[in-house]
Amino acid sequence: MTNDFPEGFRFLPSYFDKSAQEALVEEIRAAVRAAPLFRPFMPRTGKPFSVRMSNCGPLGWVSDIKGYRYQPRHPETGEAWPEMPAVLSRLWADVAPDAPPPEACLINYYEEKARMGLHQDRDEDTFDAPVVSVSLGDTAVFRLGGTARKAPTRSFRLSSGDVLVLGGASRLAYHGVDRLIPGSSTLLAGGGRINLTLRRVTAPEAEA
Repeated sequence: MTNDFPEGFRFLPSYFDKSAQEALVEEIRAAVRAAPLFRPFMPRTGKPFSVRMSNCGPLGWVSDIKGYRYQPRHPETGEAWPEMPAVLSRLWADVAPDAPPPEACLINYYEEKARMGLHQDRDEDTFDAPVVSVSLGDTAVFRLGGTARKAPTRSFRLSSGDVLVLGGASRLAYHGVDRLIPGSSTLLAGGGRINLTLRRVTAPEAEA
């Protein structure tokens, strides 16, 4: 699976079994009750994203007319983000044992027709730590390219319980979600997909 992919890219299928997925979904539901899903907007155009999102952990990623950024509070409620589930901290320790702990977990909820265009994760102060992604619910057709926007891309399916690690040269690889495959999972009663993206935002020196 990882042949011809950028160095540092790892695909871990079925990392979470069904019972672990169900338990994680309940923890994410609790987080979303504390920090309700909101719909972000593109900075320059004001166009709404097709996904709704929230965050957990010390910092949360937001996007609005002011730009992309991380902040410690929900943009609508003004409340601090809820704590990151311990199982996600354990995941990070397993797949990125040499990296400082994650500071943000972006919660993206994809409804049936939602998608995510090709983009880089580069709003962080440091790119030394990987980006770790967890898929829950309906299968997504995921697209991965290189570090240049026009680099060749390839697509593959991410099923519920799968984990991706974008580290090393793949840390700044362009990636996105072309579409969902509705009805491919029974994990979420209403269908759709939850994607959890763990990121380190600040360099350890800056934190200190």
